[in-house]
Amino acid sequence: MAVKIRLQRHGKKGQPFYHIVIADARAARDGKFIEKLGTYNPLTQPATIVVDADRACKWLRDGAQPTDTVRSLLRYKGVLYKYHLQRGVEKGAFTQEVADKRYIDFVEQKEKQIAEAIVKIKNDKNAKRKEALKHEEEVNAKKAQELADKRAAAVAKQAEEAQKPEENTEAAPEEAPQAE
Repeated sequence: MAVKIRLQRHGKKGQPFYHIVIADARAARDGKFIEKLGTYNPLTQPATIVVDADRACKWLRDGAQPTDTVRSLLRYKGVLYKYHLQRGVEKGAFTQEVADKRYIDFVEQKEKQIAEAIVKIKNDKNAKRKEALKHEEEVNAKKAQELADKRAAAVAKQAEEAQKPEENTEAAPEEAPQAE
């Protein structure tokens, strides 16, 4: 039986949410699975990935093949690095303590990068919001100036029209006799 580590889609239309599962390669995408290893939410910034690294390593050692997407998720979370270190321990390249230290250093560095990315996203969002507010204030000021100009022109026109009828009534021309 070929075993895959793959994504199982959940969530409603347009709002995907995935479970990372161990499943028979012949099973339907959202069908039966052997074990759930974690979740993946691509809608958050940055994407939220929760994986049980120990269980995933166990399944990788047993021969489960991850799909391309799951492989990238496992790489991002350091599971493949942990698997690589475990194989080094099994071959005698270094001790378990050294492998654990390297993995902990990797995880700390990755968490630092994620925290920096979250701060950057938040700062970018605030900068865009400030820029949009500034642009909106400029547009509103321009519209207010145009409205004030229109009102001033309307008041001037009314004053001008108010003076014209007075002039026309005082100097009304006499009617010329019509020829029949």
